Amino acid sequence: MELWNWYETISQMKEDWRYSEERMELRQKAYTLLLGRFGSELNENGEPLYSMQSISECAHDWVSQGNVNTSGLVKYYEAYYS
Repeated sequence: MELWNWYETISQMKEDWRYSEERMELRQKAYTLLLGRFGSELNENGEPLYSMQSISECAHDWVSQGNVNTSGLVKYYEAYYS
């Protein structure tokens, strides 16, 4: 039964515009940009200043809202996720 659920989920993703090849490429660019900008910053204790969860969620949300490029993404992250 679990395999069927997995297959159904993959099938639904193929039909969902948010998971088209173009959108997945944009999601990767957004993730890479955010990771490069915020992923290596550490606080005084040596711990990450920004969480991987916030970076991942921001990249996903950015793409899911219909943005077509990463212009404005850093400011969006700073405003809503940092």
